[in-house]
Amino acid sequence: MSAAGKEAVHGLDRLPIQRLAAFSSGGSGGNPAGVVLLEALPPSHEMQAVAARIGYSETVFGAPEQDGWRVRYFAPEAEVAFCGHATIALGAALAARLGAQVFRLRLNDAAITVDGWERGGTMLAALVSPRATSRPASPELTEDALRLFSLDAADLDPRIPPAVTDAGAPHLVLALRERERLAALTYDFDAGRALALRAAICTFNIVQAEGSRRFHARNPFPYGGVYEDPATGAAAAALGGYLRRIGWPHGGGIEVLQGEDMGQPSRLHVAIGPNQAQGVRVSGEVRWLAEPDAA
Repeated sequence: MSAAGKEAVHGLDRLPIQRLAAFSSGGSGGNPAGVVLLEALPPSHEMQAVAARIGYSETVFGAPEQDGWRVRYFAPEAEVAFCGHATIALGAALAARLGAQVFRLRLNDAAITVDGWERGGTMLAALVSPRATSRPASPELTEDALRLFSLDAADLDPRIPPAVTDAGAPHLVLALRERERLAALTYDFDAGRALALRAAICTFNIVQAEGSRRFHARNPFPYGGVYEDPATGAAAAALGGYLRRIGWPHGGGIEVLQGEDMGQPSRLHVAIGPNQAQGVRVSGEVRWLAEPDAA
């Protein structure tokens, strides 16, 4: 077992921490996540301390219960209700330990599934999110977000109006007309965190449509203490649900390319079924960043 796969935090003995990158593209990139599988979950403050020490945008903690797993997610500065990329990493870790199958997960506020499998030497995983909902963003929130990112109304794609979307966690969607404008995106972190807290927004999902079935995305996450995420499964699921609601011609699914402007290319596949009451399936590749813990 790799020494890098274990760390001591607070009163816990050495924890089995696995490090994986979810939604990798061709064996590189992806979004790093910590995965900690235990017999029972430790207290919240200890999980928060572990997540802060690891420093990834999220670390997921899981413990077996009945016919599934109790799961909680922690960013460096806060617990989050649901994290897509950490769930994908968890699915790969569980499949590597227990074999390819569908795993039932009980979150703080929802129950979901994730499955993991291997194909041609590559590990893959897919989650089905909580039910996706959306509502128009208020003019005040839209104006504040445009100001934060030095955008104006003319930069927005009128086909995809600003909205607060949710498939386990809330995200503000701003769709831009031009890829170049997305690539140039910057913001003040403290101002972004203040706006996210005030508006109860987990991330800002800034996207640009390349045709009807491919989206480029950037995902600032100041709420959790992270400037930007290179791959965000929860935001991709929520975007899929929103596109379904507005009648976007998605043809049953979209591909989201994220992390390109960070040098961490990531690829997320979003399957969009017709039933508004159902969650959204998001899948992708997973790669280990360190030797998996054998414990």
